[in-house]
Amino acid sequence: MIRVLLVDDHEMVRMGLAAYLATEADIEVIGEASSGEEGVKLAIELKPDVILMDLVMDGMDGIEATRKITTLLTDTKIIVLTSFIDDEKVYPVIEAGALSYLLKTSRAPEIAEAIRAATEGESVLEAKVTGKMMARMRQGTQELPHERLTAREREVLVLIADGKSNQEIADELVIGIKTVKTHVSNILNKLEVEDRTQIAIYAHRNGLIK
Repeated sequence: MIRVLLVDDHEMVRMGLAAYLATEADIEVIGEASSGEEGVKLAIELKPDVILMDLVMDGMDGIEATRKITTLLTDTKIIVLTSFIDDEKVYPVIEAGALSYLLKTSRAPEIAEAIRAATEGESVLEAKVTGKMMARMRQGTQELPHERLTAREREVLVLIADGKSNQEIADELVIGIKTVKTHVSNILNKLEVEDRTQIAIYAHRNGLIK
């Protein structure tokens, strides 16, 4: 039997969930909480297998409640069940330890299946949440243009940003003028800019100049 705790400040929501889950032979609702504080207290007392957690509640919200519960009860899985899907809700509660994220528009059988999946450590995410997480992962791993520069090209970039001419750069680095021109061409291509002025602007904007 999967033991479930409901945490939501809307009584009708809790009643609806409890009524449906009571029809599932393998799921038992062992408690209900109307606030984050009460949810943490009941979680510690009852040690449920799964918690259905609302996010927006007076006092302690679902994000903080999730953080506290996952710290204290490492075996309890938390499924967020909310009406909100904005970034300031999604990312913090996932980082706080929530396993799954569903919207209250989800069908009751989908919620029941998410509860069963949680006991196996499987995450179920609303499609829009999955899209947000994938976009964030891509953004986090995306290489910045200047990270493609070689060490020598970075040196040339700094000197360009300092207003040095090709000949001055060649003299300072003790390399040939043709080599400097090659480096400049490579920098333009890698940064995807058109001229030396744009190189200098890029360098300053990205903190490459000490």
